[in-house]
Amino acid sequence: MDRRRALSLVKTFLTGFDKPLALIVFLLFATGIVALYSASVDVPGRVEDQLRNILLSYVVMWIIAYLPTQTLMRAAVPLYTVGVALLIAVAMFGLIRKGARRWLYVGMVIQPSELMKIAMPLMLAWYFQKREGTLRWFDFIVATVLLGIPVGLIAKQPDLGTALLVLAAGLYVIYFAGLSWKIILPVMAIAITLITALVTFEHDMCAPGVNWPVLHDYQQHRVCTLLDPTTDPLGKGFHTIQSTIAIGSGGTLGKGWLKGTQTHLEFIPEKHTDFIFAVYSEEFGLVGNAVLLILYLLLIFRGLYIAANAPTHFSRLLAGAVTLIFFTYAFVNMGMVSGILPIVGVPLPLISYGGTALVTLGMGIGILMSISRQKRLIQT
Repeated sequence: MDRRRALSLVKTFLTGFDKPLALIVFLLFATGIVALYSASVDVPGRVEDQLRNILLSYVVMWIIAYLPTQTLMRAAVPLYTVGVALLIAVAMFGLIRKGARRWLYVGMVIQPSELMKIAMPLMLAWYFQKREGTLRWFDFIVATVLLGIPVGLIAKQPDLGTALLVLAAGLYVIYFAGLSWKIILPVMAIAITLITALVTFEHDMCAPGVNWPVLHDYQQHRVCTLLDPTTDPLGKGFHTIQSTIAIGSGGTLGKGWLKGTQTHLEFIPEKHTDFIFAVYSEEFGLVGNAVLLILYLLLIFRGLYIAANAPTHFSRLLAGAVTLIFFTYAFVNMGMVSGILPIVGVPLPLISYGGTALVTLGMGIGILMSISRQKRLIQT
C-alpha cells in the first residue's frame, strides 16, 4: 500500500511536467554537472552547490508548472512594476561591486535585473493580449516604451549583458505580436551597415582618443578587443585568445574528460561560469559540441511547438519569447567564448555554475510547462 501511495505521489508530481521538455532539461543539467566537475575539480563544494541550485530550480519549475496561465497573466503587471521599482532603487542606493551598481540589499543581496528577464515578456504578452483585435501602430510604441524603461535602467548600472537579454526578451514578444517587416528590415539594414563599417574601419575607430557615443569606455574596449584580441593579449584580449585556443585544441573528439590542459593549467578565465563552453569544447571536441547543440535545438523546437499549440494569444506570445530567450543565452555565450561576439557576461543556459540565473531559467521552463499543461487540460 505504501508503495502504491509513493508511486501515486511521484505520478502526481510529474503530471504538470511536459515530459519531452523535462527530459531535455535533465540531459542539459547532467551535461552541465559533468563539465562543471572538470572545471571545478580543484574547488571543493562547487558541484554540491550547483546540485543544490539545480534542486531549487526544479522546485521553482514545478511550482510554476502548476500555475494556470490566467495566474501568470494576473502577475504580469505587479511583477513588472516591482521590477522597475527595484531597478530605480538600485540606481539610487544600490550596492557597488567591481565598479557596477547592480545589487540591492533587502535583508539579503538581490539583483533585480534578473527578475526583468521574466517580468518583461510577461508584461508585454499581457499588454498585447489586452489589445488583441484592436492592435494599432501606437500599441507598438507603447510596448517599446515599456521595454525601454527597464533596459535603460539596467544598461546604466552598467550591465550590458543583462540589458541585451531583457531587450531580446521584449523584442521577441513585439515581433510575435505582429511587428511589420517594413520596420524590421530597415533596422536590420542599419545594424549590418554599422557592423560592416566597424570591421572595415576598425583601425581608425579603435584608435586611442576616439570615443564612441552611448557605450562606456570598457564596453568600447571590449568591442575593439574582439576585432583584434592581440592589441591587449594580457588584458581584455586574454579571455578571447585563451578560450579560442581551448576550443580549437579540442579537435574532433576532444582531449578527454578531466584532461583539458587549458582548463587545468588555469589559462581559461571564469571557467566554471561564462567560459564553461571552452572547458567542455576542449575535453569533448566537435562531437561533444554537436551533441550539446542538438540538445539546445531540441529545447528550442519543443518550446516553439508548445508556443504554436498554446490556447491563448497571451500564452503563445509568452511561450515564444521564453523559448527564444534560451536561444539568445546559448547563442551569445557560445559566440563570445568563440570570439565572434564581445564578452558581455552571459552564462551558458543550464550548464554554467550559478544560482540566480539558474532559478530564472527554471522559471522560464516552468512557464513553458504551465502552458503545455493548460493545453492538455483543455484537450481532456
